[in-house]
Amino acid sequence: MKKLTVVASVPEKKDKTGVITQKAVGPYSITVETGDTAVECIKLFGDSAVKSNSDANWVVTLQSNMRAGMKKGETNAAMQARLGSAKMGVAQSGAKVDPVQAYLAMFQAATPEQQTKMLAELKTKAAK
Repeated sequence: MKKLTVVASVPEKKDKTGVITQKAVGPYSITVETGDTAVECIKLFGDSAVKSNSDANWVVTLQSNMRAGMKKGETNAAMQARLGSAKMGVAQSGAKVDPVQAYLAMFQAATPEQQTKMLAELKTKAAK
């Protein structure tokens, strides 16, 4: 068994004119019991609770990685190629995108018309 201390605060907010619309509150802290390991957490909270919380955290992590890629102009297909085999708990920063796999993923996601155009472009480039 382990004690986990959680701290939270509400930041002050101001409107466009500088008038405070929300006063700062906190920080407050609470302490709860948790497990020392995932196995102990499952015993305490149940498999489905641990799994759902794990998935929720994983979604936030992946969304953060996706937003970073979007800001860099990464395509959806390239993002799928980069993150599709991501492992929970393993950092993705600096990950290299395999251009062949990214193109294949983009091809699979394309409409039949887009695929025809992509094939024509490849044939043109191959002929050069």
